[in-house]
Amino acid sequence: METLNYRFEQGTRRLTASPEVVGVVGSGNLEVLIEPADLNGACSIEISTAAVGFGPIWEAVMTDFHARWLLADTRISINDMGATPAVVSLRMDQAVQTMLGDAA
Repeated sequence: METLNYRFEQGTRRLTASPEVVGVVGSGNLEVLIEPADLNGACSIEISTAAVGFGPIWEAVMTDFHARWLLADTRISINDMGATPAVVSLRMDQAVQTMLGDAA
């Protein structure tokens, strides 16, 4: 297992809904926990993954996600079992959209 941590500053969108979990930890999939948190305007992402050595790919996917949503005061925890970048992006977008409800 490998743990990766990312922190993005200068987000503008704050989520206020209750924490949400999307996805299922399983072969080729992942679960995402997203929750509001007092992080001085930052978005914090922690990834626990079974696919060791893919840090640069994770960083690219997380950077793209942050550019899309510009989240602030948000904590995201990911448990990964080898999901592809496309599945990661899909689950993360699903997590945000679930929290935003009709506002998405």
